[in-house]
Amino acid sequence: MRWSTLGRSAVDITELSFGAAGVGNLYTPVEPEAAAAAIDAAWDTGIRSFDTAPHYGLGLSERRLGKALRTRPRDAYTLSTKVGRLLEACETRGDDLAHGFAVTADHRRVWDFSADGVRRSIEESLVRLGLDRIDIVYLHDPDDHEEAAFRHGYPALEQLRAEGVVGAIGAGMNQTAMLTRFLRDTDVDAVLCAGRYSLLDQSALEELLPEAAARGKSVVVGGVFNSGLLADPRPGARYDYTAAPDGILQRALRLKAVAERHGVPLRAAALHYPFGHPAVAGVLVGARSADEVRDAAELLGHSVPTELWDELRAEGLLPKDGDAR
Repeated sequence: MRWSTLGRSAVDITELSFGAAGVGNLYTPVEPEAAAAAIDAAWDTGIRSFDTAPHYGLGLSERRLGKALRTRPRDAYTLSTKVGRLLEACETRGDDLAHGFAVTADHRRVWDFSADGVRRSIEESLVRLGLDRIDIVYLHDPDDHEEAAFRHGYPALEQLRAEGVVGAIGAGMNQTAMLTRFLRDTDVDAVLCAGRYSLLDQSALEELLPEAAARGKSVVVGGVFNSGLLADPRPGARYDYTAAPDGILQRALRLKAVAERHGVPLRAAALHYPFGHPAVAGVLVGARSADEVRDAAELLGHSVPTELWDELRAEGLLPKDGDAR
């Protein structure tokens, strides 16, 4: 599997990264054995980049990922986690499904983009992971905390990078405007952009991707299946975490029809699409089972003819220019 360097850092990632939200019991429970098998399958397919966050399952994702990676050579893989939400123990109050995770709500999330909060978050993540270091740290979803993230959170990450505590820094969000500001106004190495550069949403092409390319910084693309719709377009499928509107569903079905005319599964086209832009260093795919991981690796190896992209443009399903295809 190919590797790319994030921006001007010394941190490399594989073209496919394992997103560990799923093994943190996203939406539904995942048994410990299944979670471990998913991470093992990622390793077996050549994936060496793993992404997690305290938010995912109130720390469950970090604990499971760390346990699975602890026996691997530490210099053989790249690990990213996120800051911005501290976990504080609280009286147990049912489950955490209101936040999307099928875990016991025995902690509460506290937004904190202060310098002390950033350092504390990293220290607590290291404890949950049981590892000696984190390679990449992203400011996580600072949408409603812009001032604190730029004034306090980002400088703290920059200092930690200067101290050698972390190798690369950035921000991860489901929007492009603030990520573009991070590229312009800070010295981040990379940004993690979820759901905004896919077959259904090319908003990252407007400013984010050109800005990254111009400044020699990297973009890691998440959410290439837009919460599942592009993996299996059908009534009731999720799009951006909620049920897909009919118009979006119909567009996904048109994408599927074109892809299949060229002998390409829609999932493969969705996974390959972001690599058409030179600023994209890799794609992050969430998985909750070994089968899903192996499927993603197989899709990455699937040949996608240029004629497919040409027809999608001709049908008005993709912009006529903007990426490098």
